[in-house]
Amino acid sequence: MKGTSSPTASRLYDDLAWLWPILSDPAGYRGEAASFRDAIRCHATIPTRTLLDLGCGGGHNDSHLKTDFQVTGVDLSAGMLEHTRRLNPEATYIQGDLRTVRLGTSFDAVIIADAIDYMLTEAALAAAFATAHAHLRPGGVFCTYAEYTREHFVQNQNKCWTRSRGDTECAFLENAYDPDASDTTFETTFVCLIREQGKLRIEIDRELLGLFDLPAWRRLLAAAGFEVLETHLDEEDVPPIPMFVCLKHASHERKA
Repeated sequence: MKGTSSPTASRLYDDLAWLWPILSDPAGYRGEAASFRDAIRCHATIPTRTLLDLGCGGGHNDSHLKTDFQVTGVDLSAGMLEHTRRLNPEATYIQGDLRTVRLGTSFDAVIIADAIDYMLTEAALAAAFATAHAHLRPGGVFCTYAEYTREHFVQNQNKCWTRSRGDTECAFLENAYDPDASDTTFETTFVCLIREQGKLRIEIDRELLGLFDLPAWRRLLAAAGFEVLETHLDEEDVPPIPMFVCLKHASHERKA
């Protein structure tokens, strides 16, 4: 599980958000943050000092990126924002929906990490890309990635791990299942086996995530006004994830 918040109902970013520091280690985001930083540094044609993280979640990417950028983050979940403000007091965080938020300022770089997974329709995906475009300075770079695609989806894929902190232990199970291959969503079910001082309770959360083919990603990014380059986000123990490095040229400036 990663640190982002869902535009749809999600217990993991609401009443179960307190589990986040137990389940996830910021150190595990070092490679992902480096992929963002390197892409921005390589492709930007302006100095890159400011960065907007849309759907920042628990702020684990920001804990690494703040050494290179002045970070501003946006997230829907008040619970997750509490975590990220505690982890990254140097950064600025604002509660908002990445599909519609307009901050009235622009940034040298914009990223959307796994928050993009929660865009359930092409219209929602396009809205997220429009937000990124509206906040990016010409010459800057927008980076995002397609963690799940129609081409590479694995039915009934399962992940599980156990973490503990103090007298609280949590075994976390995640199952991905697509009941309808004709639409643009799939189901993710999370089961948390929480033991506090040895006493077990079981919590379940079910979410919908978006599932698009790669041509849809390319088409919608181009329609948002970006020149799109493709690379891969390499994470440990998973196949390479398609990553999009999106450039905004001065000729692409338009009203938000």
